[in-house]
Amino acid sequence: MTDSAPRRARVRAPELIGKGGWLNTGDQQYTLADLRGRIVVLDFWTFCCINCLHVLDELRELEDKHRDTVVVIGVHSPKFVHEADHQAVVDAVERYGVAHPVLDDPELATWKQYAVRAWPTLVVIDPEGYVVAQHAGEGHAHAIERLVEELEAEHEAKGTLRRGDGPYVPPEPEPTTLRFPGKALLLPSGNFLVSDTTRHQLVELAEDAETVLRRIGTGTRGFADGGPEQASFNEPQGLALLDDGSVVVADTVNHALRRLDTATGEVTTLAGTGRQWWQGSATSGPAREVDLSSPWDVAVFGGKVWIAMAGVHQLWTYDPADSTVAVAAGTTNEGLVDGPGAEAWFAQPSGLAATADRLWLADSETSALRWVDTDGHVHTAVGTGLFDFGHRDGAAEQALFQHPLGVTALPDGSVAVADTYNHALRRYDPATGEVTTLATDLREPSDAVLVGEDIVVVESARHRLTRLRLPEEAVRVESVAHRTRRAATEVAPGRLRLDVIFQAPAGQKLDTRYGPSTRLLVSATPPELLLKGDGADTDLSRELELNPAVPEGVLHVSAMAASCDDDPANEYPACHVHQQDWGVPLRLTAGGTDRLPLVLAGMDEQ
Repeated sequence: MTDSAPRRARVRAPELIGKGGWLNTGDQQYTLADLRGRIVVLDFWTFCCINCLHVLDELRELEDKHRDTVVVIGVHSPKFVHEADHQAVVDAVERYGVAHPVLDDPELATWKQYAVRAWPTLVVIDPEGYVVAQHAGEGHAHAIERLVEELEAEHEAKGTLRRGDGPYVPPEPEPTTLRFPGKALLLPSGNFLVSDTTRHQLVELAEDAETVLRRIGTGTRGFADGGPEQASFNEPQGLALLDDGSVVVADTVNHALRRLDTATGEVTTLAGTGRQWWQGSATSGPAREVDLSSPWDVAVFGGKVWIAMAGVHQLWTYDPADSTVAVAAGTTNEGLVDGPGAEAWFAQPSGLAATADRLWLADSETSALRWVDTDGHVHTAVGTGLFDFGHRDGAAEQALFQHPLGVTALPDGSVAVADTYNHALRRYDPATGEVTTLATDLREPSDAVLVGEDIVVVESARHRLTRLRLPEEAVRVESVAHRTRRAATEVAPGRLRLDVIFQAPAGQKLDTRYGPSTRLLVSATPPELLLKGDGADTDLSRELELNPAVPEGVLHVSAMAASCDDDPANEYPACHVHQQDWGVPLRLTAGGTDRLPLVLAGMDEQ
């Protein structure tokens, strides 16, 4: 459903409710009445979600430019059980440099009041307390800024705009040696190189894994090459050793790969432009000319550097021989599908480990352990999809992880998994097909490196490396299983009208210069749920037919719309791609709805 000139609906904004209370406000509690007179942007996010982290970065410029009129409020709405832990939310707010108030809503009370269906979702509330826009997914900052400027002018004229300082109060910095470290690497010297993610640095530690030998990077967000005191990073993560002794660094928020000369500390850029990859961008070519998207880890496999491209749910490769990059596996659709690399689906691959014949990967959003063979085919060892997770040992078919971020190859052919949201180190043995638990009481482990008979774990939320002796026997834990926290949408069996709402931002129109400007892809888990309506088409509305013999399942919807500035005098108008993936749990009931609206941008006025 499209409309290039939407009228502004008048919907009163529901109150902000969250059992966890407010963060970044100096312990002050707020209501919408306290914010009257300001333009409020609600950012519904959860800290596991890479698209949510992209939106945090998109909003920074808007916050800076309109600091006296706009209040951004993060509404933290958990997907995983661990994300409902208040301390975990406190940690995430610091970890990702969130510089605005955050409401911790562990029971999804505000999420439900605003009928949100996807992470991330942005809702704009005008100075009189009315909802005026809703946007799902990323890439909407330009549209929101345009709307903010309109609202500023309108409410300045009406006398209903109140300028001034916002409610944000920064937390006190903590004096730890590392701050939310991400990944670690054992150097040939026996020292450790650690990505000190929240401090935007690399840190070399001595063999004791504690003593700081040197820091590389300015310690502030930036994208500059140079010596150890001039170079800058932006939330670096993965590290891998190259044949020449240098280290390749996944510089995540800069959407780049960097090279560290370990002898001199000199940092150069190997791949990426600093811009985020969008649909339509190049998928191969000279490494410095191709956009990347949140590279989270790197590993050398088959002579190339493989990249866990978390931001687009793919694996890419960097070829050191000719300095090129290319997509190696994944379609950009989020989910768990095995098969040839070009057909596989991933969900935020975040950890890589290479052996001679397998590239292991931690596929975080599906809570899965997967691997790629030498022919480029993708296989799943543990995990079933986006909605099932927990802590369960035993046969791989029924074992469960919870958002793992790291994987480490062990000498006996098994792998250790940094099972991040279970605060555990797990082990999968391909010979037996069994999953066991090696250690518990770790705090958000995100990586591990093997050192002789020990394993050194990156305890990200304890800001340290922790040395463990690999146990001969597995730790016994209580088995627990969970499903995602979202309630299922009750729909009637039979015909279901799917409407993706898209209204081009003010001053823009749909971009039809090169053919259709919209795309809708629909599938289901299990596939039998859909009798009619799956596949891809250009219309954003579609009639589906649901199988009454399948009582529940998940509808996977991926929508894209492109819009450009509507100015005939401009020969090169600025164009923007709006994209979002939804996974909507459905329950078929006789009294359920026969229409499912999903807002990509605009307001659903039916």
